[in-house]
Amino acid sequence: MNSLEHKLTSLKLGRVKQVYSDWIERARETGMDYGEFLEELLSEELLSRQENQLKKRLHSASFPFEASLEQFDFSRHPELKRSVILRYFDSSFVEKAGNLLLIGASGLGKTHLSIAAGIKMVQLGYTVKFITAQQLANQVIAASTRQEIARILEPLLKCQVLVLDELGYLPMDARVGPALYELISGRYLRGATIITSNKSLSNWGELIEGGDTALMVAIIDRLLHHGEVFYLRGSSYRTLGKESYGLERRQLPPEEKKPEAGTGS
Repeated sequence: MNSLEHKLTSLKLGRVKQVYSDWIERARETGMDYGEFLEELLSEELLSRQENQLKKRLHSASFPFEASLEQFDFSRHPELKRSVILRYFDSSFVEKAGNLLLIGASGLGKTHLSIAAGIKMVQLGYTVKFITAQQLANQVIAASTRQEIARILEPLLKCQVLVLDELGYLPMDARVGPALYELISGRYLRGATIITSNKSLSNWGELIEGGDTALMVAIIDRLLHHGEVFYLRGSSYRTLGKESYGLERRQLPPEEKKPEAGTGS
């Protein structure tokens, strides 16, 4: 390693170390001036660092697979305007600490849309965490102390965008209810949250074993204050059946009234 490369290593200019000799040759051939040469070299370093940071944020987010809005087949649900969904792929969604609820049967594209939105937020520079409701439940149940639960929730509370997938696919232990409330309440007005579920809001009281309608009402209230609900309907996208599905956007509809505290769901 020559003296220049040693200095570049000390300064942690890894990309410059890789390409400086090529740029020296290019500068000689083109008559590039010193200022232009330095700018091009530093641009290489900056781009490399941005790419590495993006990779780290994507890895930290823990997405199970890659997805994009471009891969989503809007022709299968013509009632949905692409411009509506695009609002959740924009920085304003995060800056307003909004909430997005995607509700419908399995296979309709809820997880795809949630991951696509999450990846877009990573690309925009935000910190994102993806976790399934069952993963969260398993971690909370395995925790033996309140401090352990706090450590589990900490990264989910701190991230700028949280994607909580498959809420309601399996009933959750009663011990999970308070942790779920703490998570949603802690993110209220502080961070953007995306949730997918196969349960209508009127059935969310059943998500916790034994039922805790009052707790779920409190959770729903916080999610809907700065949030919207999208209901996905139709046959599974995975089966590619003949029945097409539509995606309706609406606020909490009359037939999906929130369950009243103290009543069954």
